[in-house]
Amino acid sequence: MSPTGAGDAVSMHRAPATGGILMIRYVGFSILPLLLTPTPVLANSAGVAGDYPTATVVDYVLGCMQTNGQTRQALESCSCSIDVIASILPYDHYERAETFKSMSLTTGENAGLFRESAPAKAARTELKRAQAEADVRCF
Repeated sequence: MSPTGAGDAVSMHRAPATGGILMIRYVGFSILPLLLTPTPVLANSAGVAGDYPTATVVDYVLGCMQTNGQTRQALESCSCSIDVIASILPYDHYERAETFKSMSLTTGENAGLFRESAPAKAARTELKRAQAEADVRCF
């Protein structure tokens, strides 16, 4: 073991101009674990939907593909779409808007609260804007 680190090889060479000693460190196998360590950025290259639960992303993509066709192009466009939405809306805003949206579809007197209240309208508007941006970028 060398004094400079575990497993590092050190070679001393005379510097040509100054006559002093130039130390060159050969890293060798000490960086191998860094190269083999998986990085989360590579696993999710978009990196934007990382805060959204996988089930939510899959649910969105499946629903989108039902609407737009069961093709590879639809898969790519729908995946892009949820990535764009995730880059615009934090997950808690998305979840709130989806809850208001689904509850507004129910029948009865209480469902009006989910359609007519100011928070419900604001959440749905925010989601619609994000979806419109996703449509422009992805479809």
